[in-house]
Amino acid sequence: MANFVLVAGARLGSWAWDEVVPYLAAASHGVHPLTLSGLAEKQGMPARQQTHVQDIVGEVEGQDLGDVVLVGHSYSGIPVGQAAERIGDRLARVVFVDASVPADGEPFISAWPDGGTMMRASIAENGGFWPVAPAAHYKGHGLTDEQITRILVGSTPHPGATLTEPAALEQPLGNLPATYIKCTLGDPEPSDDVAKLLTSEHWQLIEMDTGHWPMLSQPRELAQILMDIAAK
Repeated sequence: MANFVLVAGARLGSWAWDEVVPYLAAASHGVHPLTLSGLAEKQGMPARQQTHVQDIVGEVEGQDLGDVVLVGHSYSGIPVGQAAERIGDRLARVVFVDASVPADGEPFISAWPDGGTMMRASIAENGGFWPVAPAAHYKGHGLTDEQITRILVGSTPHPGATLTEPAALEQPLGNLPATYIKCTLGDPEPSDDVAKLLTSEHWQLIEMDTGHWPMLSQPRELAQILMDIAAK
């Protein structure tokens, strides 16, 4: 059985996986939802980007996990992609769920249309944090009003340094065994950097007909995809 390490995106904590976890556990997989430093119940802990990378590596090594399927959603693809190469033979596969992917020497915000100018300004105006998003941000993603409320209640401001500091990769990301799950509702095509990685023989693409938060909008379907990936 696989050990799933589940890491949610910006502003979220391990709670975001609450509806996915039971499906994986019922199939006798190990399930390790992880809250990154500075978020949710870890709010107040200092966090830089490499802190988040070490959070993930520390979970894998501290729990002595093998056959790890490392799952990163949205922002967390940045630290997950870096952690994946650092856990060595413990890694079975890395899964990017509608996620950003790290590029050596580039920060998370570099892929934004304005190069991150507006986000940097927002972080500066909010005491070094990226503020929580309004309800309108989650519209059009297949979420119910109740699910949107749950995200809003559970969200915490995101430590800004994790978004603006550059990633550090020791090898090309395309060398890792990886699956990219593209959520096609509203944004059907992978970004250019992901499309390039998908040309690697080590990468595969899976599409989900839902929005950017499938762990909430389609938890059973996402869990089944993850189990199918682990079974290969």
